[in-house]
Amino acid sequence: MAFAEQSGRPLSDLLGGLVADVTGLFRKEIELAKVEASEKIDDAMKAGRLLAVGAVLAIGAIGVLLAALVSGLTVLLVNMGMAEPLANFISALVVTVVVGGVAWAMISRGMTALKTNKLNMERTAHSLEMDAAAVRENL
Repeated sequence: MAFAEQSGRPLSDLLGGLVADVTGLFRKEIELAKVEASEKIDDAMKAGRLLAVGAVLAIGAIGVLLAALVSGLTVLLVNMGMAEPLANFISALVVTVVVGGVAWAMISRGMTALKTNKLNMERTAHSLEMDAAAVRENL
């Protein structure tokens, strides 16, 4: 009461101003949260595009490499004295493992990008904590 009397404003006006300030502050915080969420979604979309490109390349690589490398490795194994059906099987198996490893590496890279993105909103949380502390000080 002493502060209200010294400032010349009634306590109800001071409390009303505080409520208006807190309301405005939380509106700004909501806007910040929207902006930050939008940024996080954009980052996730970029990582998703990496995953998609990696998957398409892996499928294309499997088709091309299986056709070319299986044939070449089969010829090499047959020339070393191996029966053609067995050489063809071993060639296909070796090429599949190699191409699968490349595909796994690309997909793993995309997943890592998604994990490091951390879809949390650190700036908004920090700002809300500071706002809550300021409100507590004023009360």
